[in-house]
Amino acid sequence: MGRILFLALALASLPAGAETYRWVDSTGKVNFSDTPPPGSAKGVSRSKERDPAGEGLSYATQRAAENFPVTLYTTADCVADCKKARDYLSGRGVPFSEKMLQKTEEFEELKQLVGDAFIPSLKVGRQSFRGFQPEAYGNLLDLAGYPSAALPGRRPAAGTP
Repeated sequence: MGRILFLALALASLPAGAETYRWVDSTGKVNFSDTPPPGSAKGVSRSKERDPAGEGLSYATQRAAENFPVTLYTTADCVADCKKARDYLSGRGVPFSEKMLQKTEEFEELKQLVGDAFIPSLKVGRQSFRGFQPEAYGNLLDLAGYPSAALPGRRPAAGTP
């Protein structure tokens, strides 16, 4: 009984909102840390989560996210299709980052990725798709190993890098 009480107190003393960083290094590897990433890191996002590896996500989802990260490209004036794309990804329980394009160089990056600046566009690992078509999104996510549905009660929200 004393050990259980000690463990409960130890867990309760952990910071509830520890800040974590997610970034991609020069080799393309996704990293998580409680310290800020180096200045050369790309796709940096910060969050206040206890488990940077995806607390509450299935093992399959965590592995897929590690090997084939998902990025949704949007703009401020994309409303209906971008919402459908977000809802689709969230409904499947896919952790994703959303990159809202604003600068010319960001649109150029998207042109390199999908051939033109078409919004929304989805990138899963190294594969991409322009526009929103649930079947195409589903195919990319299936090939990357994402489960077809979220765990009950778990729907990750988008992170913005």
